[in-house]
Amino acid sequence: MGTLHKQQDLFLAFYRFVIGLLFACHGVATLFDVLGGSQGPAPSFGQWPGWWAAVIELVAGVLVILGVATRPAAVICSGTMAYAYFVVHQPQALFPIENGGEKAALFCWAFLLIAVLGPGRWALSTRLAPPRTLTHEEA
Repeated sequence: MGTLHKQQDLFLAFYRFVIGLLFACHGVATLFDVLGGSQGPAPSFGQWPGWWAAVIELVAGVLVILGVATRPAAVICSGTMAYAYFVVHQPQALFPIENGGEKAALFCWAFLLIAVLGPGRWALSTRLAPPRTLTHEEA
């Protein structure tokens, strides 16, 4: 267990990167009809909620990948997927396996975990931050 614990920051960075990348790709596919196209009819510019959701997926996904404003971006991503699950999927059936909401539920909880854990040591915001000096109480 010691080896895995030592690599915890690296695994958090990989996790953050992969989840953000998958989310951003979903936004790109919806907005630009690439990477296999959108998962349904492509939303028109500014159309609620599809176009706005795709913009959130792209922008917030990239922020999570980079580790910039990670916690707020992850909270927005999590909320977006909670909205998608409860408004789009849950009215069709109770369980995600029945209503097709597995991706929304998984993304919702994955981003909530990122919001709680934070960006980690390998985030761009952490790497670019000025070095912190310890106060007398911390030393």
